[in-house]
Amino acid sequence: LAKNFIRVNTVHPSAVNTPMVANAEYGEFINTHPDVASDPAFKNPMPVEMIEAVDISNAMVFLASDEARYITGVTLPVDAGYNNR
Repeated sequence: LAKNFIRVNTVHPSAVNTPMVANAEYGEFINTHPDVASDPAFKNPMPVEMIEAVDISNAMVFLASDEARYITGVTLPVDAGYNNR
């Protein structure tokens, strides 16, 4: 698709502060399984529990902007270092 200037990129977030994970059911799960909440494998290396939806939106706006016009075929992690462990 690149020969037609069609760019394909993907954004890969960590846990995002949305109702998908910030809800009563997940909170109850964490309360009944504290070992999961304290497991380092489920923590971001950066000291943030969840990232905000605006951070994902900002990454997508960048990829759609003229500043990223020659960026294609990338997987962009917006994950507070989660996938770098």
